[in-house]
Amino acid sequence: MRTTIQWPDPARHAAFERWLAGIAPAHGLQPETLEPASADASFRRYFRVQGAQGPLIVMDAPPPQEDVRPFVHVAALIGQAGLNAPRVLECDAAQGFVLLTDLGRRLYLDALRDAAPAEADRLMRDAVRALVHWQGHVAADSLPPYDEALLARELALFPEWCVQREYGIAWTDAQRAVWERSCELLIASALAQPQVAVHRDWMPRNLMLADPNPGILDFQDAVRGPITYDLASLLRDAFISWDEAQEIDWAVRYWEQARRAGLPLGETLGQDFGEFWRALEWMGLQRHLKVLGIFCRLKHRDGKPQYAADLPRFFRYATRVAHRYAPLRPLIKLLEPMSGPLVAHGLTF
Repeated sequence: MRTTIQWPDPARHAAFERWLAGIAPAHGLQPETLEPASADASFRRYFRVQGAQGPLIVMDAPPPQEDVRPFVHVAALIGQAGLNAPRVLECDAAQGFVLLTDLGRRLYLDALRDAAPAEADRLMRDAVRALVHWQGHVAADSLPPYDEALLARELALFPEWCVQREYGIAWTDAQRAVWERSCELLIASALAQPQVAVHRDWMPRNLMLADPNPGILDFQDAVRGPITYDLASLLRDAFISWDEAQEIDWAVRYWEQARRAGLPLGETLGQDFGEFWRALEWMGLQRHLKVLGIFCRLKHRDGKPQYAADLPRFFRYATRVAHRYAPLRPLIKLLEPMSGPLVAHGLTF
């Protein structure tokens, strides 16, 4: 039975039906087959509709909350790079409606959860190879910079939404000083890295089993930024975790492929894997703290409490990194009132 699509705004529903009817003849669309395909943490929704050559995807991205132009721009860059992402067939940027090719129904995340170790390894190696190709071929010069201001805004989500809103904690001046110093260290580490095109969510939930593998989704927030960011996103995911030995194995494979491909690792990161791993962990910590804030914001502002179930995973990631590097250890005292001593679920170092 087909799921009914809900439209809280009747005017937007009417505009969508007019737009879909207008493009239907060119693509052999069957509007009566429209059904939900997926939704994400933003205001975007995706529908599947049958076309003359098979299923297609429709994006509903309501302005002013969403702007489809970055998606369309990055989709073109990915296509030019020879990677597998949805192609834009029709776009009404003013209304936020886009018709796309369909990459299928099987997310990497679902496949990895069901996979035997050897199959999971194969899929993750595909994701690593595609990332190396992305970094070497997706043109970064037209993307916005992942600069100090953006890194700082992301980190600020943690005290606002996680510390204050989720846990009701008010930091002292001394604790605030620890936080600010930690942010300075993480931002400096990120800005010191070589710059490439950064997807910003290169994780199993945004990759699809496809031919060629993987298909790439949710790339509209791409920026020009630190070379370790996307690998950190892949290895320390929001919804699935790996033993550290496995993380290091995939990181080494990435590092070796990146050097062979001539990616701009720089002298330090390109010559010493230990330095590369440290940069990746520090970059990952910036992301972990940001995601803790985002997941709490989704719960309290956007009415999506399910994301908060994965807060312990990110506290474990963050505590592990902070414990490992002396300049970051003061952060642990800020995390423990929320996560428990060295995370209540237990950590090994």
